[in-house]
Amino acid sequence: MASQEANPIIPNRTIVEEVPEWLILYSDGTVERSGPPEAGPLLNPVAPYDEPRNGITVHDLTTDPPIRVYLPEGTTSPGQRLPILLHFHGGGFCLSHPSWLLYHDFYAKLATTLKVAAVLSPVYPLAPEHRLPAAIDSVFSALLWLRSVGTGEVKQMPVVERLRETIDFSRVFLIGDSAGGNLVHEVCARAGSVGPGLLHPVRVAGGILLNPGFARSKRSRSELENPESPFLNLEMIDKLLTLAVPAGATKDHPYVCPMGKDAPAMEGLKMPPLLLVVGDKDLLRDPQLEYYEAMKKAGKEVELLMSHDMSHIFYLNKFAVEGDPVTGERTKELVQKIKMFVESDQ
Repeated sequence: MASQEANPIIPNRTIVEEVPEWLILYSDGTVERSGPPEAGPLLNPVAPYDEPRNGITVHDLTTDPPIRVYLPEGTTSPGQRLPILLHFHGGGFCLSHPSWLLYHDFYAKLATTLKVAAVLSPVYPLAPEHRLPAAIDSVFSALLWLRSVGTGEVKQMPVVERLRETIDFSRVFLIGDSAGGNLVHEVCARAGSVGPGLLHPVRVAGGILLNPGFARSKRSRSELENPESPFLNLEMIDKLLTLAVPAGATKDHPYVCPMGKDAPAMEGLKMPPLLLVVGDKDLLRDPQLEYYEAMKKAGKEVELLMSHDMSHIFYLNKFAVEGDPVTGERTKELVQKIKMFVESDQ
């Protein structure tokens, strides 16, 4: 399982903060990460594999940052180039890893269902050891690495060569679940601010925010009324996001609340088309919808998919997707909507 072994007892070390069953921060700066028993199987890491499984091979690149690559088999013909998904994982900026089964099953399936060259998922530094903007800087570096693949600057290796030959670098889509959705917003905004020259031949064609981790210091109605789950409860929202933002900041910080008064005016952001996915039983539903309304008011192009009767990151729970007909159907609707969004940029 992906949970860490408990650190040995160290004299004079005290607990500074604890997110029950997920994280303990000690006074010496060390961190223990684990996970609740019911989530255990989904936190198991999936090792990379070269032999195709269900039409996919998985590769881990020792780049900076490290990147997990999902390569679909037989999706291109000679000379054909396809769009690519750059995925940012969630976990409140404090937890999680792209190798977890939680992500593998959904993004492997997405790579085969969509007609894409690959899905890339960078490993970014976690808070509280590395508070924001460390994760933002890291995933933006992954975008710059992709640019280097396109320009031929990256050391040649079979996986990189495959990417160079099959990616349409003008059709790079960012996709992120939970806190990864926040990263999609930040990287889209940063890409727009630096302009196309720095990123050429890469063009960010769209951003897909799946149940983003937007919040405010003041409780929203959805936080008060919607049910908690092992993957998201009020204590996790409060503590993980506070541990993630710069020291002394609150959940009103722009990294968590990009629609708040302290955030850059949305009218001035140069954003690609966006797809926002919201579960109506998600604790963070109302801040997500507030983001949607703010983006629309600012004149940005943003589509909304409301997943009825669904809670936070429902599509990543493979057991619910496979065992509950409603969750399975909503996940199919989600995948189809992502497919249509990507294909709309031709």
